[in-house]
Amino acid sequence: MAAGGAPPRGSAAAAASLRRRRTTSAGAAGGAGGNMLQFYTDDAPGLKISPNVVLVMSIGFIAFVAVLHVIGKLYLVPKAS
Repeated sequence: MAAGGAPPRGSAAAAASLRRRRTTSAGAAGGAGGNMLQFYTDDAPGLKISPNVVLVMSIGFIAFVAVLHVIGKLYLVPKAS
């Protein structure tokens, strides 16, 4: 076997490995919705935030940055005498 643990190219083992990889990835692509749901289970580590909260927080951040830009343009630009 090669350095990475993969069979040498052109061998029957390499073809079987590629075939197995293709069928596994095709099956995973079909069940991608099931994989996405594990992010919202109680078993998943990390902070539990619903997608709606993330959407509202990101829109609020964008609005906050826009307001800061407007304030900067109105009040912090030096006036020509």
